Amino acid sequence: MIRGFFRLIGLLLLAGGFVFLVYDGARWVADQSLHFTQFGQFWNDVNQSSQQAFRIWVESRAPWLWTGVVKVVLEEPVFVVLGIVGILLMLLFRPRKPLIGYARD
Repeated sequence: MIRGFFRLIGLLLLAGGFVFLVYDGARWVADQSLHFTQFGQFWNDVNQSSQQAFRIWVESRAPWLWTGVVKVVLEEPVFVVLGIVGILLMLLFRPRKPLIGYARD
């Protein structure tokens, strides 16, 4: 049950990544300039206070984590971040392979 839920979340994230890929592609066709929407900019547009609260929380726990990892992820395009997280969830929670010769109850 929980495996299916996380696979659904992964599939929705993957679909969201595809939507942002199409959005950035359409903007490229319209403006004739290639500019990807950054994940930090998208998060800021959705809820700015949560991004600031997350920054304060991360910097209070491990300051190196903000500059080393989180800041790099926030500068990546949205479709890359959503696509990678979606693929990871779908791979981590994929169905088990059937055991040969055993009945699983």
